[in-house]
Amino acid sequence: MPAYVIDEPLAVHFVFPNGREWTCALDDLPNPGLALDLARGLAANAHPEGGIGAKNTVKTYGVALRKMVRALSEAGFTGTASDLTRATLVRYWMAGTHTAERETRMLLKGFDRVKGALRPEVRAYLLGNQIQAYRSRGSYQAYTDGEWDRLEAGCRAVVDDSWGRHRRAQALAARGAEPSADAEHSPQDIAWLLLRDGPFPDRPGYRAQAQARSARSPQWDLRRAVRQMRSDLFPHPVVQVAYSVLFGMYCGVVPDGIDDLKLDGLEWTGDTTMLITYVKGRTARESSNLPARAVRLLERWLEYSAPLRSFADDELRRQLWISYSPRWFTASGGFRPVVGPPSDTDHHRRLVKEAGLVDDAGKPLVIHRGRIRATYHERLARRGWTGRATIDPNHTARTEGDHYVTPTSPAQLDAVESIIEDGQADVLRKALPPVVLSAEQAVRFAEDFPDEVKRLELDAEAIAELVGGERDVFTAACADQLAGVHGPAGQPCPARPWVCLLCPLAVFLPRHAANLLRLNAFFARQFRQMPTENFVRVFGPYADRLANEILPKLSEGAKMKAAPEVADDDTDLPLRPEEGTL
Repeated sequence: MPAYVIDEPLAVHFVFPNGREWTCALDDLPNPGLALDLARGLAANAHPEGGIGAKNTVKTYGVALRKMVRALSEAGFTGTASDLTRATLVRYWMAGTHTAERETRMLLKGFDRVKGALRPEVRAYLLGNQIQAYRSRGSYQAYTDGEWDRLEAGCRAVVDDSWGRHRRAQALAARGAEPSADAEHSPQDIAWLLLRDGPFPDRPGYRAQAQARSARSPQWDLRRAVRQMRSDLFPHPVVQVAYSVLFGMYCGVVPDGIDDLKLDGLEWTGDTTMLITYVKGRTARESSNLPARAVRLLERWLEYSAPLRSFADDELRRQLWISYSPRWFTASGGFRPVVGPPSDTDHHRRLVKEAGLVDDAGKPLVIHRGRIRATYHERLARRGWTGRATIDPNHTARTEGDHYVTPTSPAQLDAVESIIEDGQADVLRKALPPVVLSAEQAVRFAEDFPDEVKRLELDAEAIAELVGGERDVFTAACADQLAGVHGPAGQPCPARPWVCLLCPLAVFLPRHAANLLRLNAFFARQFRQMPTENFVRVFGPYADRLANEILPKLSEGAKMKAAPEVADDDTDLPLRPEEGTL
């Protein structure tokens, strides 16, 4: 189950689409009956039945649930959800916000789906529009160039400094040995011990230094030395935040996708190229090819975090972002030396303070990872921009459009209409089913497919050339390479091999099976190395036509005969250098 209610103490346990779990505690509320009913509604809204599919979303709904129970209790309401009236809800919603109303409406709807116990007038009222009007906060505002540069430089300084200290500490550990109980602990021995026993070695001398509270204690110097060496060898949460923020600045992946990255979501597609797979909120899995500097940053992080990863439990060992935290204790009171990415912004504020980051007004910079993603895409959009928004700086963009874009003369209108007609005709041509013939059907082509012969405008001589292989291109037999469907009329067609898959002039015969299978393997390799969105945009229609409409119509014998000739590389494909796969 994606979520279930725990009665004692009251809580809702969630299992998210990415495999992570979290429990929302609700056991300290003044009206247990109403809290239990709303907890059932909270569980009923878990993904895929509802819209709750991430930890932060659960927290948001949990806050709304707590506020509702407390506010109604203060107003004198002591009943359960079944006792709620429309007047009670209206009074509560009128005193709140649009977001609070939306979330509590969802809780009540979820409860009613499970129990069906709301009053009929309340159930009908929940189907209507909200009382509070929605006020859009707009899109995230991008950081200015100065803020962006300072943020990058600050994170880079933290990353480089921690890496330098890590390398020096490893060199010390290589010269260290087992520290004796009575001898003074040297930095080399401390580094050696931490690499062997973990960030918190469980030995009598180190337990004593962990409890030392006074600078006069003989264990104080040891405690300080261990703490310093620990921060040099292993990633501190602030350093981990610096890495993840810098990674987001380099690749533009959504914040929750970055936080939930696992080691099995990293796939090397070459010596210096990497494909990451992550879950974006409540949507399906997504993939992205990383820029070169993001790849280099991840390489360093994986090497930097490797010593600490060996001391993590199985769950955290698979997580990409980990750090040590001496203040972290489990709910049962046990100590957990290795933790994942922080769930709050305290370490972001510490990073700002340590790096001395300020905004353009001189105030401490607020690190907002939604703004980081917005800035990344805004800067991408500005690449190649000349700095001029209009042809004449005295004109607005609308005036420029009226003067230079809007067609005014009859000739311009005819040209625009011709472009529209050509586009519509191209869409209709691509919608036509492909012509796939067996060997027997090719012989009887003119008799068995009169509509196709008419559409292709073929005569007896052209049919003989088509069936005999004289009009073959790489992927199919072409009814007329000079027709000008994809280029100037009267000149050979310049289209790439996969374009033939949607061309209305293409005829696919058994002799083309090998090249069709090579093209199918090419699509599979491109899908592995391209982001899903880019692949769908560039190759999606062609790959779909090939896999679902062309190959299934070829005989199994033709495909089995051609399969041994197909290698999983680009050797036999007529590709340009930039189209090759790794």
